[in-house]
Amino acid sequence: MKDESHLPVAEQSLVFRLRKRAEIRRQIPGRLAVVEGKPDKIANLLDEAADEIERLQKRNTELGWIVNPERMGQ
Repeated sequence: MKDESHLPVAEQSLVFRLRKRAEIRRQIPGRLAVVEGKPDKIANLLDEAADEIERLQKRNTELGWIVNPERMGQ
């Protein structure tokens, strides 16, 4: 994962933020999943979402599509 933590949150990619949040959740000492040594389902879902976004971005690139995040809301 490319470290984007030096950037303001608004400039960090969604994939980075999803993976960072998953990492943070897995390290919170008081969380039941951490205490019991079980998988954190929400953290796993965050990673799964990041994986899917990366897969789709790669596919779009392979197809020659230009993805412009600024136009996504239009």
